Amino acid sequence: MLDFHEDPGPGSGRRAARADFLSDAPRLSLNGRWRFRLSDTAEGTGPSLPDPALDDTGWDTIRVPSHWVLEGHDRPLYTNTAYPFPIDPPRLPDGNPTGDYRLGFDLPDGWPEGRTVLRFQGVDSCGTVWLNGSLLGHSKGSRLPFEFDVTGLVRPRGNLLAVRVQRWSSGSYLEDQDMWWLPGIFRDVELLARPSDGIDDFTVHATYDAQNRSGTLRVTADVPGLVEIPELGLSVATGEEVTVPGVEPWSAERPRLYRGTLRAAGETIDLPIGFRTVEIAGGRLLVNGAPVLFRGVNRHEHHPERGRALDRDTMIRDIELMKQHNVNAVRTAHYPPHPEFLRLCDEYGLWVVDECDIETHGFIYAGWEGNPPAEPMWRDALLDRARRMVQRDKNHPSVVIWSLGNESGSGPAFGDIERWIREHDPSRPLHYERDPSYRHSDFYSLMYPSLDDLERIGERKEDPPEGVAPESPDDVRRRGLPFLLCEYAHAMGNGPGSLADYQAILESHERFCGAFVWEWIDHGLAGHDSLGRPYFRHGGDIDYQPNGGRYCLDGLLFPDRTPSPGLAELRKAIEPVGIAVDAAAGEVVVVNKHDLIDLGHLEFRWRVEVDGSRSDAAQVTGGAPPGSEPPGSGLPGSALPGSGPLPVPHCGPRQTVRVPLPEVAVAAEGETWITVEAALATATCWAPAGHVVAFGQARLGDGTHRRRPLPAASETAGGGPRLAGTSSGGLRLGGAVFDPGTGRLTRLHGVELDGPVLDVWRAPTENDRGQGTRNALAADWEAVGLDRFLHRTGGIDRPDDRTLVVHGRSGPATRTLGFLTTYTWQRQDGALRLRIEAEPVGDWHDTAYGHLDVSPPRMGARFALPGGYTDVEWFGRGPGESYADSRAAARVGRFALPIDALQTPYVVPQENGNHVETRWLELSGTELPTLRVDGEPYLDFTARRWTSEALQAAHRPHDLRDSGRVWLNLDHGQQGIGSASCGPALPGRYRLPVRRYSWSMTLTA
Repeated sequence: MLDFHEDPGPGSGRRAARADFLSDAPRLSLNGRWRFRLSDTAEGTGPSLPDPALDDTGWDTIRVPSHWVLEGHDRPLYTNTAYPFPIDPPRLPDGNPTGDYRLGFDLPDGWPEGRTVLRFQGVDSCGTVWLNGSLLGHSKGSRLPFEFDVTGLVRPRGNLLAVRVQRWSSGSYLEDQDMWWLPGIFRDVELLARPSDGIDDFTVHATYDAQNRSGTLRVTADVPGLVEIPELGLSVATGEEVTVPGVEPWSAERPRLYRGTLRAAGETIDLPIGFRTVEIAGGRLLVNGAPVLFRGVNRHEHHPERGRALDRDTMIRDIELMKQHNVNAVRTAHYPPHPEFLRLCDEYGLWVVDECDIETHGFIYAGWEGNPPAEPMWRDALLDRARRMVQRDKNHPSVVIWSLGNESGSGPAFGDIERWIREHDPSRPLHYERDPSYRHSDFYSLMYPSLDDLERIGERKEDPPEGVAPESPDDVRRRGLPFLLCEYAHAMGNGPGSLADYQAILESHERFCGAFVWEWIDHGLAGHDSLGRPYFRHGGDIDYQPNGGRYCLDGLLFPDRTPSPGLAELRKAIEPVGIAVDAAAGEVVVVNKHDLIDLGHLEFRWRVEVDGSRSDAAQVTGGAPPGSEPPGSGLPGSALPGSGPLPVPHCGPRQTVRVPLPEVAVAAEGETWITVEAALATATCWAPAGHVVAFGQARLGDGTHRRRPLPAASETAGGGPRLAGTSSGGLRLGGAVFDPGTGRLTRLHGVELDGPVLDVWRAPTENDRGQGTRNALAADWEAVGLDRFLHRTGGIDRPDDRTLVVHGRSGPATRTLGFLTTYTWQRQDGALRLRIEAEPVGDWHDTAYGHLDVSPPRMGARFALPGGYTDVEWFGRGPGESYADSRAAARVGRFALPIDALQTPYVVPQENGNHVETRWLELSGTELPTLRVDGEPYLDFTARRWTSEALQAAHRPHDLRDSGRVWLNLDHGQQGIGSASCGPALPGRYRLPVRRYSWSMTLTA
């Protein structure tokens, strides 16, 4: 039996790479149930595998396409950068799980004579193929197609196809791509009839001249054919160039496709044409003569049950969600996607950076010694992967940039790849980020720069990369390149923060051509615990070392494709229309941030609300589709102060218009807010008419929010006015009762409660934990004991009959640091006002333990309330969670949600559900008095059925249990969330410095 898996070559016996296309030539899908047997070594079941006479009736069956580790055989493995096998290229361990596949099939009646081609769209990691006992060859390059000519071997009846797939192969050294290692035949398998007089390969050259608004088309093919585009009245021979005046260009903003055919004597090929020109001029990326800005995401292919074996409906769901959330670009990290995804990008409109199936990141653990791009024995394999990507995807207008690979260091192979691509497709620029010379890239590119570094890059004042001399030719060339931020804003857990800050910089310098958030979706895999409860597995749930732990959970979507709060924030940060209300000038400033189209596809409308009330709004539940719930909507309230259309004049791409502000009445009492939104005027293939694309808000006048009138009985609840005094029930202040020992509030007008307790802790987010010792805020917090504060009451004063003052100190055991606290309670008109003061004391710099210099993640007050409270209504930012550096998506309005719906079920439990700038909130429950809290002027609040400590201790969402209480935080604020799980440190302006804090609120029951 031939052993190909350790051969560093790319394959054998395969046909030359060619374009992917759809035609009327017969095609037989071989997807379905195959016979399958898993073995422990690369030899598989032995040399008898391809023998048609082999009795495989006792074998298992398996779904194709699929990954065998997700079909009940062996286990999936996840690593981020490490190889899960020894670095000994091109060799692999003896223990190498290998799947043997067999399929019997017949040809359909009428299968034509002539050539027949067997195509595999994706096999991970090495596939060796036999048909009817004859060896066809083998291939590596898991995310790329390969074909064999089986003419003369395939027969009308009784065919036996056998495939041996090794989990590890030499190709695995080129595929260390921060992902689950998922072996198997995971993309489609097809038998293609290739007419002898058909077209085997062709190339579309369709450019657009923005100066004279004309398109130029030339289609070359391996045999003569006829190109017909009925809509354009075109009928030209292959090889003939024709210029067509007045065509509409293709862009991600308006994906205009002209659908035609390419005909030969024996075949008709579908030919969608998108006219567009991509170029770099003057240090900028231009499409159709105009600069473009990618508002992008990195996208791994992932499904929680199928892994990378995606179906078309899932691809469409991804694209619809991207478009609905204002994403206009995809980097296919870190390999070419299923070809159907690119067809959909052509149709729906997404810019695509198509990335080659190359990453050798694990050689970092060898000091990059032996890195394949620098070793001659790997040249053919690396170049093969680039050829197969370019040849397959060259005719897609959505593909505007070729990426040579990811995080693979540098070496001569990238020069070979660059030269080959430029020779065969000079129409697209090239990207490669990791070579500090950038000699093979048309872009300067980085991952995860800080905001300050990004600003310097925009000004072309960045420091040269390590190893590049200042003012050297490489340094000078790089400064002249456009900048592409290929990864930023690591979306792991609760986050990312600062999206609006990044976008403001990206939009302020002409050098930038866009950015791609890491990444689109959490790579959680469906699983069940020992009790049968479903959860999403991460790398740390697999008994294997090394593993990347939770690092695969870093997406804007949860594994089941539920959008996260981070996606909502991105949608707002990158919205393609800027709407700013300038109340002083009496105008609405509308900025068209589209690169190539005007605003004619949008309609604008406005409405005014007072304290978030409007009469025609449905209750916000948090579950509406993106864009269907207009920003600013809230609960029914007083009569709608005003609403209507906003006439916006013609506004071309990257232009600004100013529109007079509608004449509206400003309430004398209460906060008057105007919301202006831009929505789709007509339905598209990705969203209905009325879908909100962008919104802006502004406050009119200076009225403060109104406090709800108190019931007349509130002052006398519990038996009439009471002075501060002691009784068997404790200290009393009107309708409030306090514990005489701790000074905590225990009852307020019939509400049993306990608090406040100074709270400086939050369940650490993934971004709080940073990267090992880098940006490890949570480790520093825990080192000084911020997670284990103890509290002491120092004294209770009653300066008058309406006031109670409680003094105390809070801090951790073994430490001097802490806060001196003063809680001042005042009875006011049936309500209870609380002012909290916290003064830092002790050693906050931890001089005895290495100068940690910590600051608290939260400055707040925690209350325990009866578990019967079920709902919260509030006026402030919502309806989703918000933090200091992630608040743009949270509009000002009046909202109501069940307490349970306030929680965000991150796959790994962590801090969630905060709401900034809350004016007031009311908690209600059956047979319980409504508890109202008014901020002075604002509070942060969270409400949940478990403590932050329980949230921190939980490994999975189902570990969280109802404590029987509602834990309500009424905070001065929390620090921001950042993206330090893989990125820069949280900016200082979003941290809470160690200083004196004071905040106030009023409680009413």
